[in-house]
Amino acid sequence: MSKAFSRAAFARALPLALALACFAAPAPAAEITIKIDNFVFTPNDVTIKSGDVVTWVNVDDIPHSIVSKKQGAFRSKPLDTDDKFSFTFTSEGTFDYFCGLHPHMTGKIVVAP
Repeated sequence: MSKAFSRAAFARALPLALALACFAAPAPAAEITIKIDNFVFTPNDVTIKSGDVVTWVNVDDIPHSIVSKKQGAFRSKPLDTDDKFSFTFTSEGTFDYFCGLHPHMTGKIVVAP
């Protein structure tokens, strides 16, 4: 096989390879877990990207709920021990939240560009 043939084959294959790369699957969404324990959200402040999923897990022995301070953004039902609530963040911004049963419990999700 000559060098001229190799270069010609490479030149023909390169546009196809580049075209296929444009259709590569997007990076999978990250999944972040926030634990609720002893009246605290841990971690308290989280920075994520649009499309990421945040799951709150109540490991406390009393019920808690998650309520966004932005009207209607997200709200869980009361979570008993080991219950979970997940939300997929699809828009950028800062989302402050609190426990609907214990409003002194607060946290923040920042959805970065």
